[in-house]
Amino acid sequence: MKIGVIGIGNMGRILTEAMLEQKAVAPSSLTIVNRTMKKALVLKNKYHDISVVSTPKAVAIKSDLIFLCLKPHDIFRVIQDITPFLTKDKCVVSITSPISVDLLEAIVPCSVARVIPSITNRASAGVSLLTFGSHCSRKWHIALEHLFRKISVPIEIDEKVTRVASDIVSCGPAFFSYLTQRFIEAAVKETEINEETANVLASEMLIGLGELLKNGYYTLPALQEKVCVKGGITGEGIKVLEEELGDVFEHVFHATHRKFRKDIELVKKQYPSINS
Repeated sequence: MKIGVIGIGNMGRILTEAMLEQKAVAPSSLTIVNRTMKKALVLKNKYHDISVVSTPKAVAIKSDLIFLCLKPHDIFRVIQDITPFLTKDKCVVSITSPISVDLLEAIVPCSVARVIPSITNRASAGVSLLTFGSHCSRKWHIALEHLFRKISVPIEIDEKVTRVASDIVSCGPAFFSYLTQRFIEAAVKETEINEETANVLASEMLIGLGELLKNGYYTLPALQEKVCVKGGITGEGIKVLEEELGDVFEHVFHATHRKFRKDIELVKKQYPSINS
Protein backbone atom coordinates (compact mmCIF):
# COMPACT_ATOMS: atom_id res chain seq x y z
CA MET A 1 0.00 0.00 0.00
CA LYS A 2 1.35 3.42 -1.00
CA ILE A 3 0.73 6.15 1.59
CA GLY A 4 0.88 9.90 1.04
CA VAL A 5 0.99 12.70 3.60
CA ILE A 6 0.07 16.24 2.56
CA GLY A 7 1.27 18.65 5.24
CA ILE A 8 4.25 18.07 7.53
CA GLY A 9 3.33 20.40 10.38
CA ASN A 10 3.28 19.24 14.00
CA MET A 11 0.70 16.46 13.63
CA GLY A 12 1.74 15.53 10.10
CA ARG A 13 5.29 14.94 11.26
CA ILE A 14 4.21 13.08 14.40
CA LEU A 15 1.96 10.80 12.35
CA THR A 16 4.64 10.20 9.73
CA GLU A 17 7.41 9.44 12.23
CA ALA A 18 5.17 7.17 14.30
CA MET A 19 4.17 5.11 11.24
CA LEU A 20 7.77 4.81 10.06
CA GLU A 21 9.32 3.97 13.40
CA GLN A 22 6.73 1.29 14.18
CA LYS A 23 7.18 -0.11 10.66
CA ALA A 24 3.52 0.48 9.91
CA VAL A 25 4.71 1.70 6.52
CA ALA A 26 8.03 1.25 4.73
CA PRO A 27 9.86 4.48 3.88
CA SER A 28 9.90 3.47 0.21
CA SER A 29 6.07 3.33 0.27
CA LEU A 30 5.66 6.87 1.67
CA THR A 31 5.34 10.10 -0.29
CA ILE A 32 5.19 13.48 1.46
CA VAL A 33 4.78 17.14 0.55
CA ASN A 34 4.78 20.35 2.51
CA ARG A 35 4.29 23.99 1.55
CA THR A 36 7.65 24.72 3.20
CA MET A 37 9.93 22.19 1.54
CA LYS A 38 12.51 22.40 4.33
CA LYS A 39 10.24 20.50 6.75
CA ALA A 40 9.80 17.66 4.28
CA LEU A 41 13.53 17.48 3.60
CA VAL A 42 14.25 17.14 7.33
CA LEU A 43 12.29 13.88 7.27
CA LYS A 44 13.96 12.84 4.01
CA ASN A 45 17.37 13.23 5.66
CA LYS A 46 16.23 11.00 8.51
CA TYR A 47 14.37 8.37 6.43
CA HIS A 48 16.27 8.32 3.14
CA ASP A 49 13.88 6.13 1.15
CA ILE A 50 10.78 8.30 1.50
CA SER A 51 9.74 10.29 -1.55
CA VAL A 52 9.48 14.07 -1.29
CA VAL A 53 7.45 15.75 -4.03
CA SER A 54 6.67 19.36 -4.79
CA THR A 55 2.86 19.32 -5.12
CA PRO A 56 -0.17 17.69 -3.47
CA LYS A 57 -1.15 16.49 -6.94
CA ALA A 58 2.02 14.38 -7.11
CA VAL A 59 1.14 12.80 -3.74
CA ALA A 60 -2.36 11.90 -4.98
CA ILE A 61 -0.98 10.33 -8.15
CA LYS A 62 1.54 8.14 -6.30
CA SER A 63 -0.57 7.14 -3.26
CA ASP A 64 -3.45 4.78 -2.43
CA LEU A 65 -4.10 6.29 1.01
CA ILE A 66 -3.77 10.07 1.33
CA PHE A 67 -3.62 11.91 4.67
CA LEU A 68 -4.61 15.58 4.67
CA CYS A 69 -2.66 16.98 7.63
CA LEU A 70 -3.76 20.53 7.03
CA LYS A 71 -5.62 23.34 8.74
CA PRO A 72 -9.37 23.34 7.96
CA HIS A 73 -9.24 26.45 5.75
CA ASP A 74 -6.46 24.92 3.58
CA ILE A 75 -8.22 21.67 2.77
CA PHE A 76 -10.65 22.94 0.11
CA ARG A 77 -7.80 24.35 -2.02
CA VAL A 78 -5.86 21.08 -1.83
CA ILE A 79 -8.93 18.95 -2.52
CA GLN A 80 -9.59 20.93 -5.68
CA ASP A 81 -6.00 20.26 -6.72
CA ILE A 82 -5.99 16.51 -6.14
CA THR A 83 -9.57 15.43 -6.98
CA PRO A 84 -8.85 14.70 -10.68
CA PHE A 85 -6.33 12.06 -9.50
CA LEU A 86 -8.52 10.37 -6.88
CA THR A 87 -9.74 7.11 -8.35
CA LYS A 88 -12.57 5.17 -6.74
CA ASP A 89 -10.24 2.64 -5.13
CA LYS A 90 -8.27 5.29 -3.17
CA CYS A 91 -8.97 6.74 0.27
CA VAL A 92 -8.63 10.31 1.56
CA VAL A 93 -8.25 10.89 5.30
CA SER A 94 -8.54 14.24 7.07
CA ILE A 95 -7.03 14.64 10.54
CA THR A 96 -8.91 17.84 11.45
CA SER A 97 -12.16 17.75 13.41
CA PRO A 98 -14.15 20.53 11.63
CA ILE A 99 -13.96 18.61 8.33
CA SER A 100 -16.70 15.99 8.59
CA VAL A 101 -16.67 12.75 6.62
CA ASP A 102 -20.01 13.79 5.07
CA LEU A 103 -18.40 16.93 3.70
CA LEU A 104 -15.44 15.00 2.30
CA GLU A 105 -17.73 12.43 0.71
CA ALA A 106 -19.63 15.19 -1.06
CA ILE A 107 -16.53 16.49 -2.83
CA VAL A 108 -14.28 13.51 -3.61
CA PRO A 109 -14.96 10.37 -5.69
CA CYS A 110 -13.25 7.87 -3.40
CA SER A 111 -13.51 6.40 0.11
CA VAL A 112 -13.08 8.91 2.94
CA ALA A 113 -12.38 8.78 6.65
CA ARG A 114 -11.29 11.06 9.43
CA VAL A 115 -8.57 10.09 11.87
CA ILE A 116 -7.78 12.36 14.80
CA PRO A 117 -4.37 11.38 16.16
CA SER A 118 -2.75 12.38 19.42
CA ILE A 119 0.78 13.45 20.23
CA THR A 120 0.88 10.33 22.42
CA ASN A 121 0.85 8.25 19.22
CA ARG A 122 4.48 9.36 18.75
CA ALA A 123 5.29 6.94 21.57
CA SER A 124 2.95 4.29 20.12
CA ALA A 125 0.53 5.02 22.93
CA GLY A 126 -2.80 6.71 23.51
CA VAL A 127 -5.86 6.72 21.27
CA SER A 128 -6.53 7.62 17.65
CA LEU A 129 -10.13 8.49 16.79
CA LEU A 130 -11.60 7.00 13.59
CA THR A 131 -14.76 8.02 11.74
CA PHE A 132 -15.63 6.47 8.37
CA GLY A 133 -17.71 7.86 5.54
CA SER A 134 -20.94 6.02 4.80
CA HIS A 135 -19.51 4.88 1.45
CA CYS A 136 -16.05 4.03 2.74
CA SER A 137 -15.18 0.54 1.52
CA ARG A 138 -14.69 -2.32 3.94
CA LYS A 139 -11.16 -2.64 2.61
CA TRP A 140 -10.27 0.80 3.97
CA HIS A 141 -12.03 0.19 7.30
CA ILE A 142 -9.76 -2.80 7.84
CA ALA A 143 -6.62 -1.13 6.48
CA LEU A 144 -6.94 2.01 8.64
CA GLU A 145 -7.74 0.08 11.81
CA HIS A 146 -4.74 -2.19 11.17
CA LEU A 147 -2.45 0.76 10.45
CA PHE A 148 -3.41 2.75 13.54
CA ARG A 149 -3.31 -0.28 15.81
CA LYS A 150 0.45 -0.25 15.27
CA ILE A 151 0.83 3.23 16.76
CA SER A 152 -2.19 3.63 19.07
CA VAL A 153 -5.45 2.23 20.33
CA PRO A 154 -7.83 3.02 17.44
CA ILE A 155 -11.39 3.79 18.55
CA GLU A 156 -14.23 4.42 16.13
CA ILE A 157 -16.44 7.32 17.18
CA ASP A 158 -19.72 8.86 16.07
CA GLU A 159 -19.57 12.25 14.36
CA LYS A 160 -21.58 13.92 17.16
CA VAL A 161 -18.90 13.30 19.81
CA THR A 162 -15.99 14.34 17.61
CA ARG A 163 -15.15 17.53 19.49
CA VAL A 164 -15.32 16.21 23.04
CA ALA A 165 -13.47 13.02 22.11
CA SER A 166 -10.78 15.12 20.46
CA ASP A 167 -10.61 17.38 23.53
CA ILE A 168 -9.84 14.35 25.68
CA VAL A 169 -7.52 12.48 23.33
CA SER A 170 -5.79 15.15 21.26
CA CYS A 171 -5.98 18.33 23.38
CA GLY A 172 -5.80 16.46 26.70
CA PRO A 173 -2.00 16.03 26.70
CA ALA A 174 -1.55 19.80 26.34
CA PHE A 175 -4.15 20.55 29.02
CA PHE A 176 -2.60 18.18 31.55
CA SER A 177 0.94 19.24 30.62
CA TYR A 178 -0.10 22.79 31.44
CA LEU A 179 -1.58 21.73 34.79
CA THR A 180 1.55 19.73 35.61
CA GLN A 181 3.78 22.67 34.72
CA ARG A 182 1.76 24.92 37.03
CA PHE A 183 2.06 22.22 39.73
CA ILE A 184 5.86 22.25 39.31
CA GLU A 185 6.08 26.05 39.29
CA ALA A 186 4.08 26.26 42.50
CA ALA A 187 6.32 23.68 44.17
CA VAL A 188 9.42 25.67 43.23
CA LYS A 189 7.85 28.98 44.29
CA GLU A 190 6.51 27.81 47.65
CA THR A 191 9.28 25.43 48.80
CA GLU A 192 13.04 24.90 48.56
CA ILE A 193 12.90 22.31 45.76
CA ASN A 194 14.63 23.28 42.52
CA GLU A 195 12.92 23.19 39.13
CA GLU A 196 15.05 20.38 37.70
CA THR A 197 14.25 18.04 40.58
CA ALA A 198 10.56 18.96 40.57
CA ASN A 199 10.41 18.26 36.82
CA VAL A 200 11.94 14.81 37.24
CA LEU A 201 9.64 13.94 40.13
CA ALA A 202 6.51 15.13 38.35
CA SER A 203 7.42 13.41 35.07
CA GLU A 204 8.14 10.09 36.77
CA MET A 205 4.91 10.43 38.76
CA LEU A 206 2.92 10.80 35.53
CA ILE A 207 4.66 7.82 33.96
CA GLY A 208 3.94 5.73 37.04
CA LEU A 209 0.32 6.87 37.08
CA GLY A 210 -0.02 5.85 33.46
CA GLU A 211 1.42 2.41 34.17
CA LEU A 212 -0.99 1.85 37.06
CA LEU A 213 -3.95 2.66 34.82
CA LYS A 214 -2.58 0.78 31.81
CA ASN A 215 -2.03 -2.41 33.78
CA GLY A 216 -5.43 -2.19 35.43
CA TYR A 217 -4.23 -1.94 39.02
CA TYR A 218 -6.61 0.92 39.79
CA THR A 219 -9.34 3.03 38.24
CA LEU A 220 -8.99 6.79 38.71
CA PRO A 221 -11.50 6.90 41.61
CA ALA A 222 -9.89 3.85 43.25
CA LEU A 223 -6.45 5.39 42.96
CA GLN A 224 -7.60 8.59 44.66
CA GLU A 225 -9.17 6.55 47.42
CA LYS A 226 -5.97 4.57 48.00
CA VAL A 227 -3.73 7.64 48.18
CA CYS A 228 -6.16 9.94 49.98
CA VAL A 229 -6.04 8.45 53.49
CA LYS A 230 -8.72 9.83 55.79
CA GLY A 231 -7.34 12.74 57.79
CA GLY A 232 -4.08 12.69 55.83
CA ILE A 233 -2.08 15.27 53.91
CA THR A 234 -3.38 14.27 50.47
CA GLY A 235 -6.93 14.89 51.67
CA GLU A 236 -6.04 18.46 52.59
CA GLY A 237 -4.69 19.02 49.10
CA ILE A 238 -7.80 17.50 47.50
CA LYS A 239 -9.98 19.90 49.51
CA VAL A 240 -8.12 22.85 47.97
CA LEU A 241 -8.51 21.39 44.47
CA GLU A 242 -12.25 20.90 45.02
CA GLU A 243 -12.64 24.49 46.20
CA GLU A 244 -10.39 26.16 43.62
CA LEU A 245 -11.14 24.20 40.43
CA GLY A 246 -14.88 24.78 40.52
CA ASP A 247 -16.25 24.48 36.98
CA VAL A 248 -12.93 25.05 35.23
CA PHE A 249 -13.17 21.93 33.07
CA GLU A 250 -16.75 22.69 32.11
CA HIS A 251 -15.47 26.08 30.96
CA VAL A 252 -12.68 24.38 28.98
CA PHE A 253 -15.23 22.30 27.06
CA HIS A 254 -17.41 25.36 26.47
CA ALA A 255 -14.41 27.19 24.98
CA THR A 256 -13.28 24.33 22.72
CA HIS A 257 -16.82 23.72 21.44
CA ARG A 258 -17.30 27.43 20.79
CA LYS A 259 -14.12 27.52 18.68
CA PHE A 260 -15.19 24.30 16.94
CA ARG A 261 -18.51 25.85 15.88
CA LYS A 262 -16.68 28.91 14.51
CA ASP A 263 -14.32 26.67 12.53
CA ILE A 264 -17.25 24.73 11.07
CA GLU A 265 -18.91 27.96 9.96
CA LEU A 266 -15.71 29.09 8.25
CA VAL A 267 -15.41 25.73 6.51
CA LYS A 268 -19.03 25.90 5.31
CA LYS A 269 -18.33 29.23 3.60
CA GLN A 270 -15.82 27.45 1.38
CA TYR A 271 -18.45 24.97 0.20
CA PRO A 272 -21.57 27.06 -0.57
CA SER A 273 -22.93 24.60 -3.16
CA ILE A 274 -22.91 21.76 -0.63
CA ASN A 275 -24.52 23.74 2.19
CA SER A 276 -27.18 25.53 0.15
